[in-house]
Amino acid sequence: MSRLRLFVAVLPPAPAVEELRRAIAPLHALPEAGHLRWTGVPGWHFTLAFLGPVDEELLPELEERLSRAARRTEPFPLRIHGAGRFGGRALWVGAAGALDTLRLLAERAGAAARRAGIPMDEHRRYSPHLTLARSRAEVDLRPCVEALAGFEGTGWEVGEMALVRSNLPDSGVPGERPRYEVVASWSLGH
Repeated sequence: MSRLRLFVAVLPPAPAVEELRRAIAPLHALPEAGHLRWTGVPGWHFTLAFLGPVDEELLPELEERLSRAARRTEPFPLRIHGAGRFGGRALWVGAAGALDTLRLLAERAGAAARRAGIPMDEHRRYSPHLTLARSRAEVDLRPCVEALAGFEGTGWEVGEMALVRSNLPDSGVPGERPRYEVVASWSLGH
């Protein structure tokens, strides 16, 4: 039986991704940047629910339940906004817009996974973020956060939720990033 490493996410559209890519380019020149593993631009996303390894046989039920969750949630406005850090190990950008609807969609995605038989972590308050970089050791991320603090991305309408497979690197090449593959996606409100 095959297991897939999955998560449910909102994927920002290409113009929002490009705008953010341009905004973080100067950060690569900061002294702290050399200690960071930057996430790949194609993998940028707002995770709604991390499912972890999922038995492939659960996919049909999971997809049906996620489809229902998407239909029950109307499209909503969102934009990339500001920045923050998780200690000295992760740099992220946040979100602004209809955050209550984003949180509701995250709650529905988690509930759909649980009902499909996927064990989910204990419930924590959903904190929307898009991870830009990680570090194995503590790094002073304050200069990076300060550089992005005023970032206000152009808004877009979230009209879709995606089930994404994370293919972890297996080559052993240092710095290799996970590859993400959209397994299925659903329009919101339909």
